[in-house]
Amino acid sequence: MSTVDARQVNGLALAYIGDAVYELYVRMQLLQAGYTRPQQLHDKVTSFVSAKAQADLLHYWLDNKRLSASEEAIVRRGRNAKSGGIPKNTDVTTYRHSTGFEALIGYLHLTEEDERLTELFSDVPREWEGE
Repeated sequence: MSTVDARQVNGLALAYIGDAVYELYVRMQLLQAGYTRPQQLHDKVTSFVSAKAQADLLHYWLDNKRLSASEEAIVRRGRNAKSGGIPKNTDVTTYRHSTGFEALIGYLHLTEEDERLTELFSDVPREWEGE
């Protein structure tokens, strides 16, 4: 497989990859936590990977200064990318912030910054733990 230069990938493509990476991470975490029934897994995964949940997690990281300046630039790149439309289940601002979140995840994945991904994924608000 050829190497992709993540610096050259547009924000929406980063978000596309980031969405898949984040959903796989959430699914693995839930399996490891003992969730095994398909409907139960689906319901839980959906609550974590929704645009609102992703935007909320991004805001948490930003508000608590968890991201570097270069990571914030990647978020802006994804957030400001022009997409074809907005999903019907969320508002434009939430959608754009979730796209920025996904772009960051995609960028870190493509640059093979697995330790940083693990660090960010483990940094969630206390009230989200055990959900």
